[in-house]
Amino acid sequence: MKQFDVPAIVPAAPDQNVTDLLIDRVKATPDRALFAIPTDAGGWRDVTAAEFLAQVVALSKGLVAAGVEPGDKIGLMCKTRYEWTLIDFATWFAGAVLVPIYETSAPSQILWELADSGATSIITETAEYFARFDEIAADVPAVNRAWKINLGDLEKLVAGGTAVTDEEIERRRTIATGADLATLIYTSGTTGRPKGCILTHSNFVELTRNSKVAISEVVNEESSTLLFITMAHIFARFIAVLSVHGGVKVGHQPDTKLLLPSMASFRPTFLLAVPRVFEKVYNSSEQKAESSGKGNIFRKAAAVAIAHSKAVDAGKVPLGLALQFALCDRLVLSKIRAALGGRVKYAVSGSAPLGLRLGHFYRSLGLTILEGYGLTETTAPISVNLPSNFKIGKVGPPLPGMSVRIAEDGEIQAKGIDVFSGYWNNPEATADTFDGEWFKTGDIGTIDDDGYLEITGRKKEIIVTAGGKNVVPAALEDPIRANPIIGQVVVCGDQKPFIAALVTLDEDMLPTWLKNNGLNPNMSVDDAAKNPKVIAEVQKAVDAANSKVSRAESIRKFQILDADLTEANGYLTPKLSIKRAVIMKDFADVVEGMYAGAQNTEGVTIDK
Repeated sequence: MKQFDVPAIVPAAPDQNVTDLLIDRVKATPDRALFAIPTDAGGWRDVTAAEFLAQVVALSKGLVAAGVEPGDKIGLMCKTRYEWTLIDFATWFAGAVLVPIYETSAPSQILWELADSGATSIITETAEYFARFDEIAADVPAVNRAWKINLGDLEKLVAGGTAVTDEEIERRRTIATGADLATLIYTSGTTGRPKGCILTHSNFVELTRNSKVAISEVVNEESSTLLFITMAHIFARFIAVLSVHGGVKVGHQPDTKLLLPSMASFRPTFLLAVPRVFEKVYNSSEQKAESSGKGNIFRKAAAVAIAHSKAVDAGKVPLGLALQFALCDRLVLSKIRAALGGRVKYAVSGSAPLGLRLGHFYRSLGLTILEGYGLTETTAPISVNLPSNFKIGKVGPPLPGMSVRIAEDGEIQAKGIDVFSGYWNNPEATADTFDGEWFKTGDIGTIDDDGYLEITGRKKEIIVTAGGKNVVPAALEDPIRANPIIGQVVVCGDQKPFIAALVTLDEDMLPTWLKNNGLNPNMSVDDAAKNPKVIAEVQKAVDAANSKVSRAESIRKFQILDADLTEANGYLTPKLSIKRAVIMKDFADVVEGMYAGAQNTEGVTIDK
């Protein structure tokens, strides 16, 4: 059993809680801009650390005046925006606990999370979100306060809290110690009912302080970031807290269609994203170049960029390659860099493997993507690549204060400052997920002599074919998904004679691809799924993935579905992971159809 330990850098402070991070930041740099809020004119208005603290205290007074008591749970259903973090800290200052609810949650999910957590209040951003809560409100009588951001209720709370004293807020904000509950985050879950993860103040405080030191090149008072992934997920939530501690200026843009314009005006120095975002930026750039007749130039530039990055890793860049790269950088790569705001140096990527191709491409673009690894149960990162020593294809060494080991069956296990206390009201699940003090992640991987982790798949997702071959789906799905025409891929074949796959088309990229390939850009997804050119393109992506694995692991059949798998239709989690069990259940007939009469599996067959 291989183990790697990294001692904490910052001494523990068990008596402190998350509010101390903001208090310390204001003492250090009261006039430093911690946030920027978009203006109607298309610019950004700064909010200093002192101004943010004043707004936090004012809102916390409103919560207290409205009847919120220390320890109360408050549900929050809101897109990524400035008010999310304002509410988060105001809740902590009032001595209460936030229960984030994904904005895509169905009424039944909202009911479960409010009831299971014992919430007594809820804050919703829009009329639509409130309507979903209202549908189940009668079934959660304990929730006796519902505030609506869209109706100005935050301002009303502030107005109603003026009689609450500063001394009362100071008393409340200092009640919690490190061991106390800071938040309940319900796992989005690819199977079963969501479980509430108990994250403590120490989980946030110790991880935040140690992470800032570990990646100080990324997180410092000269840094800025534009958050766009959902803040109900621990990944963005942790970065928001880390940014407050580190003095990073934060902007928000929940609409990914407006992301590039916001990047251009906000000009962040680092980003937080999932690999699918980086794939989309690359694919969009390629198809845009294709539309203007410069597709070959883009692909040549990309190939040169990847070769250049690999040469850097090898320790020597040949002169010819260096000259080619300089030309490609001026003609192609500089334009992509400008589209990202021109100042981005780093990105932190998580939730799925980025892939070597994209890692090398963006590195030559001047954007170092630091892949990290973690779960809700670990307050986000267990490990992250270090700016001074990162390895493309790996997710870095454990952060300070963390230990990682690889069990005999290949499972990654972790212990340390960011590991949660267990599942709320679920001692059986808690006991099942720990081996002594070690948290069993459910992921499989390896660790090298430098302590760098590489994730190879999910333990529960390993497919065993009828012939006894073990297949890791991600090894096939990730490279196929890199093709611009493809939305999602779900590999199947457990106890079947061969490996097959369900494939969906990317509805955003499809019209551009169709136009670039001489087809009607208004073609429906259903018709496109039956089009010979589209099928051939999917086949090309499948063949490329198959070339990297043995024949027994290769995809022999695939079925193109007539609609994409999305978070909205219940087939993706908020971090865009596929809900494999749900998909396999709902598309069981389609899957069985691929195996109908399948005695001879020679060659790759296409069903559509």
